[in-house]
Amino acid sequence: MRNVVFVLVLSMMIGLPVYADSHDNVAKEVIALAKAQWAAGIAKDTAKQVSFLADDYTEFNPGYPTRLDGKELNATLYKAADQGEAKTLVSDMVNAKVQVYGDVAILTYNFIGSGMTADGEVEPNLAKSTRVYAKIDGAWKLVHANFAPVD
Repeated sequence: MRNVVFVLVLSMMIGLPVYADSHDNVAKEVIALAKAQWAAGIAKDTAKQVSFLADDYTEFNPGYPTRLDGKELNATLYKAADQGEAKTLVSDMVNAKVQVYGDVAILTYNFIGSGMTADGEVEPNLAKSTRVYAKIDGAWKLVHANFAPVD
């Protein structure tokens, strides 16, 4: 019986580094995806920005009173925002944490950035952010996001 317990404990210990490496790789990948989406937004590349989204993507953000449903609606809103003179100057992610559950990864972080309005005013952009990714057809896709303002 002791040998069985020893083998079980040993096999769990051997498996832990594999899990940690896998988790670290997923964390790096989803953080890179979030930052790539920001870069596409700064470049006003709507097609690239929505390429990270699942077709049934949903979003809560302080700019709209209801949940935004679907990749298509978000593409329309991104494109409209890209037409304006306002622009993002800097974006950063602090306190990032990724939780991985099989083919689902949850990225939470504090967003710190600044932007310039159409009138040339520089304003801070702060948010408490959650992004939920799912592995779809072998690729991580953003399936839901919640961007809450910092009061």
